[in-house]
Formats: sequence, structure tokens, C-alpha cells
Amino acid sequence: MTLRITQIRSSIGQNQRNRGTLRALGLGKIGRSAEHKEGPQLAGMLRKVRHLVRVEEAK
Repeated sequence: MTLRITQIRSSIGQNQRNRGTLRALGLGKIGRSAEHKEGPQLAGMLRKVRHLVRVEEAK
């Protein structure tokens, strides 16, 4: 399954690890979206930044 990940909060004030995770997901600005295939690595990354992103199924 493919997931669409959209950044909904700013990375300002977050630690370096969270900012790096957002960058690795292909995000960096509020409102920017990226699509990734579901997997264990992606699940771990999303768990770390779940307060900054919205996740939904890609159509």
C-alpha cells in the first residue's frame, strides 16, 4: 500500500533528529506531501514525527 504523508506543523523548535526525519521523508515545508510505500522503516519514521504530519492512503 502507498501512503501520502503531509506535513501539517513546522519543524521550528523540534530537535535535529525530527528535522532530519522530515527531510528523509521528502518534507520540509508545511503543506508539502510525499508518497511512500508502507514498510517497517517508514512506520518507525512516522512514529517519531506523528505530531508533525498527517498520514492517509494514496489514491
